[in-house]
Amino acid sequence: MLKNWPWLRRTPGYLALGAMLFVTYFWSYWGVAELYHEGWWGAWYNRLPYLAPGAGFLLLTLAAWTWPFVGAGLIAVIMLAFVLFFEFPLAFIPVIFVIGAGFVLEGLERRRRLEAGIAPSPRWWVRNLGYLLALVPPLCIAIGISAFMLPIVLTRVDDGDRSARLIEGNGVTLVWAPAGPGWNWKQPWGGYPSWQRIALYGYPPVGLEDKPGYDWRQGEFADAEDMATYNLCRYLSADGLTLEDEIVGVWRMPTTEEVVASLARHGENAGCVWQGEVFEQLACDVRPDKESPLWAADAPVIYYWTAGEDAGRWGVFVSYNGYVNSTLKTGGNPRHGYRCVREP
Repeated sequence: MLKNWPWLRRTPGYLALGAMLFVTYFWSYWGVAELYHEGWWGAWYNRLPYLAPGAGFLLLTLAAWTWPFVGAGLIAVIMLAFVLFFEFPLAFIPVIFVIGAGFVLEGLERRRRLEAGIAPSPRWWVRNLGYLLALVPPLCIAIGISAFMLPIVLTRVDDGDRSARLIEGNGVTLVWAPAGPGWNWKQPWGGYPSWQRIALYGYPPVGLEDKPGYDWRQGEFADAEDMATYNLCRYLSADGLTLEDEIVGVWRMPTTEEVVASLARHGENAGCVWQGEVFEQLACDVRPDKESPLWAADAPVIYYWTAGEDAGRWGVFVSYNGYVNSTLKTGGNPRHGYRCVREP
């Protein structure tokens, strides 16, 4: 059959290339989108890690299509390490070796065609189709996302004032804590306290360490009552600059509704309304953004924890661009911060 349809000999190679292109496109999209979503803060080099996965898979795809035998080995080693490092499902492992085998078969077919004296296509685009498919779509993805996001991030409003700020609008008027332990208190490990650590700050002993009786591995999580009673903000001094050993009771954690109602863009309230569901894109008059006075544009935080909880195990947070979501109360990542509030 292969004698009648010789192009079938290259099918494994094309399938392997297609699989690598899919991975490259996905990580190119993820990388560029996240660069603008969570990576656009501080120095320029903060953004480079987001481009690394897409660029890495692009180079791996180009290498495999140029030198199929070498590429097969690189795919087996690098992609396997990638899957194990990021703890992807182990079902990906046989897929990786199938892709590598496809490139091995492609290399054997190229060798056979060379020995048989079969000349490459005289059409340039046919000879270089694999390279065009690898390079052009990621470039289009980057251009498309950048065309939408650059006008947003380049026109962000940040007055640099990190003092306590009065924010009013959409039926909510609150004073938000100044820079310090009441606003994104960065920890030695580089991130910020989880929902559970914020909620149990005042539970003896006072502090952010793990508390007896609240072992998340045993399914023991703080709840809304704990948050109301022991939350870190209650120990914040009246000026918002220090944490006291005893309850002060001036500051508190904001509710989900209050964070949502305070979202803004270019100094105007965004008019966002929350319908009470998590994993929800808010209905807003305008798309809110990471701008002062609510956010610090030069800080990595893009989510604020709220006093809200979801189904016992999950703490609720609000994204600067108008989403309400939840994650494990002991979880989060260095992009999850918080900000205490008080009445005017």
